[in-house]
This record gives sequence, C-alpha cells and structure tokens, in this order.
Amino acid sequence: MLAAILVNGLVLSGIYGMLALGFALTYGVARILNLAHTAFYMAAAYALFFFLGLMGFAPAALLSALLVLGLALLAYWFFLEPLKEYEATVLIVTIALALLLQEVALLLFGGHFRSVPALLPGFVEILGVRVAQQALLALLFAGGVLLLAWAFLKGTRLGLSIRAAAQDQEAAELLGISLSRAGYWAVGLGALLAALAGLAVAPMATLEPHMWMPPLLVVLAAVVLGGLGSLPGALLGALVLAFAEVTVVNLVPGGAFLRTAVALLILVLVLVLRPEGLFGASFAEER
Repeated sequence: MLAAILVNGLVLSGIYGMLALGFALTYGVARILNLAHTAFYMAAAYALFFFLGLMGFAPAALLSALLVLGLALLAYWFFLEPLKEYEATVLIVTIALALLLQEVALLLFGGHFRSVPALLPGFVEILGVRVAQQALLALLFAGGVLLLAWAFLKGTRLGLSIRAAAQDQEAAELLGISLSRAGYWAVGLGALLAALAGLAVAPMATLEPHMWMPPLLVVLAAVVLGGLGSLPGALLGALVLAFAEVTVVNLVPGGAFLRTAVALLILVLVLVLRPEGLFGASFAEER
C-alpha cells in the first residue's frame, strides 16, 4: 500500500506541479488570477485527440501545444491585459473563457467520454506495485518539463526577469525590466505548462468537457498553500496535495469521492491558519 501511494503520488505530483507552476507564473507576473488555466489543459487534451486522427503522436502533440499557446496569448492580448487592473472583472472574464472552451468542446466532440490511446501500453512492477508504463512515461515527462522550466527561470536572463517581476514589480521596473513583456512571457509559459499537463494526462484519463474543474480546485489550493506568487511554494503545494489525494483514495473507503474535498479542506485550513501560505509574504510585511 505504501509503495502504491509513493508511485501514484509522484505521478500526480508531476501533473499538478506543471499546472500549479503555470498558474503561479501567470498570477505572479501578469497579476491575473486565471480561472481558465485548467481549461487550457482540457483544450490541449481534446486537441491531441482530434489531431491524432490526422497525424502521428509527436506532430499532434506539438500542434496541440502551439494551439493552446496561441489561444492563451490572444486571450491575454484582447481581453485580460487591458482589464488586469480590475480584478473582479478579470475573474469574470477568465471563468467565462473557461466555460466558452467547455462549450466549444461539448459542441465539437459531444458529451461522450473520449480516450487517447496510450503510447506505452502494458504494466511493470515497481516495489511490488503494478504500475502502468504510460504513468511512468507521464512522470518522466512531467519531471523533464519541470526541470527545463526551472532551468529556464533560474539560468537565463529572461527567466531572471520573470522571477524578479514575480517577486517585486516595483523593484523590477527600477531595474529596467519591462513588466508588459514579462507578462506575455509568463502567460505564454503558464499556458504552455497547462497544455503539456493536458498532453501528459490525455492517454491516462477519460476526456470529457468538464475535466478542467477538479484540477482547478487543486491548483488554487496548491498556490494558496505555497503562497500566492511563490513559484517554489506552488510546486510544494502541488506535491502535498497530490500525496494527500492519493493517500485518501488508497486508505479511506470511498476515498475517490473525497479527493476534491481534501483539496478544499486544505485550502480552508491554510486560509484560516496561515493566510499568506508557506512561502508568501505575510500581510504584516506587505503593510
């Protein structure tokens, strides 16, 4: 049982980590609480399903990621950047965008469950646990993506600019960093991470137009747990929530029905006990 929790927790941590890092980047730099973030994840999974009928997996995945990236940048350019000073309006616009993507998926693909064939069918035994090879591939993929994203943010001039804008926008402007340019890069990188999470999940999950909602709650809880705007905090929050979810599913009778409730419970507890999150600046410091 412990081995099952470890293996499945790592796989889920990778998926949630990509989503949470993208969400935290978008909020930290562009100052947009993007409730459509996981709708991009859903759109990438459906796009992969569609393009696989026309071409092989690699070009289909590449086209799907580029499609979502373009969609996110267009939405930011047309709707979100001009409105980002109005937080309530941005929330309404992003939830409307998520619902629009959901309705488009419903119109194009119907309400039927869809599936994407696994790249690596079959199972292997690890620590006495039977694990799908596709899940291991998803774990390696997520780990590689997160390492590349972190190397980009830590080791490149542009990445340093994005991190500086996420930590302190006034200081970043004084250093000559363009917040507008950093915002576009952060939104693009955030959407790309959401799309890659969707591509990793598609061969393991059932595709349906509402599949973006449960991950959105987990991502919100992860970034609040880690501290809004904190990139390491978002990753740690995703890790904690993934293992909490897998533990409940494996140890609690009927736990599969409680997985979203666990994320919400952790979200509420964090807001009550430590509103600034594990790595966020305290409200007293901000004042």
